[in-house]
Amino acid sequence: MNKYFDPKEKVYDITERYPETLDVFAANGFEHLKNEVMRKAMGKTINLETACKTKKVNLQLFEQKLVDVIEQTRGSVDATLNQAREKGDGEVSILGVLPCPVRIPLMESFTKWLQDHEKDLDYRIDYELKAANIGVDWIRDEMEKATADDIADLFMSAGFDLFFDEKLMGKFKSQGVFKDMSGFESLNRNFDNDRISLKDPKGQYTTLAVVPAVFLVNSEELKGRAMPLSWEDLLSGEFENSISLPLNDFDLFNALLLSIHKEFGEDGIRRLGRAHMRSMTPAEMVKSNVRNTSSGIPAVTVMPYLFAKMVREESPLKPVWPKEGAVISPIFLLSKEASREKVKPLVDFFMSREVGQMLATSGKFPSTHPEVENGLTEDQGFMWIGWDYINSHPDLGALIRELMDIFNEEAGVK
Repeated sequence: MNKYFDPKEKVYDITERYPETLDVFAANGFEHLKNEVMRKAMGKTINLETACKTKKVNLQLFEQKLVDVIEQTRGSVDATLNQAREKGDGEVSILGVLPCPVRIPLMESFTKWLQDHEKDLDYRIDYELKAANIGVDWIRDEMEKATADDIADLFMSAGFDLFFDEKLMGKFKSQGVFKDMSGFESLNRNFDNDRISLKDPKGQYTTLAVVPAVFLVNSEELKGRAMPLSWEDLLSGEFENSISLPLNDFDLFNALLLSIHKEFGEDGIRRLGRAHMRSMTPAEMVKSNVRNTSSGIPAVTVMPYLFAKMVREESPLKPVWPKEGAVISPIFLLSKEASREKVKPLVDFFMSREVGQMLATSGKFPSTHPEVENGLTEDQGFMWIGWDYINSHPDLGALIRELMDIFNEEAGVK
């Protein structure tokens, strides 16, 4: 139960109290609510729980979306989180974005931790940790002209674009500004074995967790084709113009471009472009089999593991964990070595077992903490580009833009 509304409340009452939720309703199959007459007529007769059942929308996921937009609009969480301590002679600044499904519980946990450690922290802490769906442009703007002295002491974000672009954070990587302060000699067995190692050999970047990308296959749209079980299957030509890719999820899509490039080369990017049909949100895909769409229904959608796990067993939509492994967008934690003394307690919190278990359980974002149980089977591996690939491409931001151009050319995306 969230603190804003009860799922058994009438839809009209929720939208009346929180008009900012109307766009979320409209984007998830409730377009009629944008019409004031319809909103009053129908919204007063049906509660949120029933409305979600009618549209076959996952109630838990949709409820979280509504909460996120309320929080972002009203700043109720951020106002609390950004209260600075007026004590001490220095401060620590934190910037970043957090995955939407875990942002609220993580921030509540962080707030409690700060309160419990208020006496131990004799310096002010300023932090801005926004929802990931807002993007990182607000950080990007600050980074382009920043020096090592200007930047925040701690950064957190998923993906490669922001942290490995030479125009942005990448320039500080070559200067040795960041230091892995996790203290882990080895990572969780899922990420430290003979197939994969997320531990930065240069000791600069800390990986907190990962966002895995898997397939959601619409078995009714295969039309005689075999169930795709691997990335190779998706790129085989059998699925040209049949796949929905997460173009609007920049972190995940950039990770997908880099992973395909590493495994299949430039030709793989071209094949990926030809396979792309259109981009759908996870919520759209989960209900795509029951909605009429003029532009067609994709046979396969590449999406975060969290959303694929929410599909009902009786649905024709079948989640598939690729044989080569799920492409991963790492959630990085960058800690400024010059601020080690004040930053280390914060790193210890974010890299704690409790936070790791929250990420793994609530968000299906497997954690790197050695003691966390990620709930994965032996055959649920990962397709990771690797540190050798990263270090052999000193400007991943430029490479991503190059690969995007090739993809767009083949996909016909303008």
